[in-house]
Amino acid sequence: MTFNTLTPEEQRVIQDKGTERPFSGAFNEHFENGLYLCKQCDAPLYRSEHKFPSHCGWPSFDDEIEGAVARHVDADGRRTEIVCAHCGGHLGHVFEGEMQTAKNIRHCVNSISMNFVSAEELALESGSELKKAYFAGGCFWGVEHLLQQVPGVEAVVSGYMGGPSENPTYTQVCSKTSGHLEVVEVSYDAGQVSYETLAKLFFEIHDPTQLGGQGPDLGPQYASAIFVENDQERETIEGLIDILKGKGHDVVTKVLPMAPFWRAEEYHQDYYAKTGKTPYCHSYEKKF
Repeated sequence: MTFNTLTPEEQRVIQDKGTERPFSGAFNEHFENGLYLCKQCDAPLYRSEHKFPSHCGWPSFDDEIEGAVARHVDADGRRTEIVCAHCGGHLGHVFEGEMQTAKNIRHCVNSISMNFVSAEELALESGSELKKAYFAGGCFWGVEHLLQQVPGVEAVVSGYMGGPSENPTYTQVCSKTSGHLEVVEVSYDAGQVSYETLAKLFFEIHDPTQLGGQGPDLGPQYASAIFVENDQERETIEGLIDILKGKGHDVVTKVLPMAPFWRAEEYHQDYYAKTGKTPYCHSYEKKF
């Protein structure tokens, strides 16, 4: 078995079972969409949706790619070590019972034990290209959760768009004065799912006729809107709105020009997957 060449510090952690200093690793506060690979052998270990902010000082994951991680009880019997199942390289330790996510498990992993490949890089390697769509339909938790179920959707990120300030906080957006909407950024493989299919589903998982909010969530930040990149996207959305209006739906969804997207705080990402809860104001209703 051939392994990648490691630096002395990488050898200390991966081969000699050392530990990097807390809060020092490259992936501690890293939440880009993609795959985390073993530094020593390039075997896939974790998907980005497995990662969550534990604030412990090391990257934390509440799941693994099936069969990717092996467990061994430490010699003193106090902790359980996790290693790459392919090459045996040391990753860190696993802890249960902390209730930080619904899965109630935390893989505490050294950043230095891993490499990362973005979703965009993975798409290019497979001969496809990811495109992005931006939908605002009330609380982004529910929109994110339901759009994540679509085959061909590689990632859905909750965030903010539309206001003049850069990198707004949730508190600022909730003040109803920032001008931002709660939005999801959908990265999708156009070879598997079309923009029109995603847009249709968006209209079917929220109420596009409700003005000034969605369900019990009221305020300008919860308005229904779609940010379009080009004339083709605009024509698609306006065509779907015309169909809905023809069926008696008084659609108030705004079609807005593209604006900067600001990723929301990490506790908002994959909210329902991590908490085990279900959407309270989003559900599917066939409209097309």
